[in-house]
Amino acid sequence: MNRAAVFDVDGTLVDTNHLHVVTWWEAFRRAGHEVPTHAIHRAVGLGSDDLIEHLLGDRANLSPGDAEELSTAHKVLYGQYFERLVPLPGAGSLLRRLADDGWTVVLATSASGDELSALRRAIDADEAIKGTASADDVDEGKPAPEPVERALELAGVPAERAVFVGDTVWDMRAGSRAGVPCVALLCGGIPRADLEEAGADAVFADPADLLGSLSRSPFS
Repeated sequence: MNRAAVFDVDGTLVDTNHLHVVTWWEAFRRAGHEVPTHAIHRAVGLGSDDLIEHLLGDRANLSPGDAEELSTAHKVLYGQYFERLVPLPGAGSLLRRLADDGWTVVLATSASGDELSALRRAIDADEAIKGTASADDVDEGKPAPEPVERALELAGVPAERAVFVGDTVWDMRAGSRAGVPCVALLCGGIPRADLEEAGADAVFADPADLLGSLSRSPFS
């Protein structure tokens, strides 16, 4: 039977989380909202609309147009980094190793369009990636299970034959709700205890650490 290795991208395979923090902080600042960077960091991994609602809530009384302007400002600011994105240690090698071992590798990410293309260029392992469940393919982003469930559909694999790898509590909650064993990576900057509380079955430092530890991971 086929097996699926489902991966989040930002903070899991590509070193982008703190770029998102800085560019969201600047987008909020320009719109007159003072949002601490530590709060933004904990919200990274949510889709844009959910991130804005999570951080501002009712206190901002945002209209749909205001939220769209914030999201657009973040995209423009973050887009300045597209040609400079770098993979996290071992990211491409991990995907290629899993593909060689017979795993169907699928991405599950809130990125889409030019952003997703930039992320895939950074990973530089397209030959190993069989599909992508992006923001354009789902109605609800993480922590809803839909992105992971869509990735499983693309792979044609049931939840019990898959492993999901991510770096945020939103990833762990999404994978757990989809019924998929979850591996958390610490390279996104979220504490181990928070990831385990959110549903992580195993925790590793980064893709290179996971690659070197496959025999003692849920991929074994």
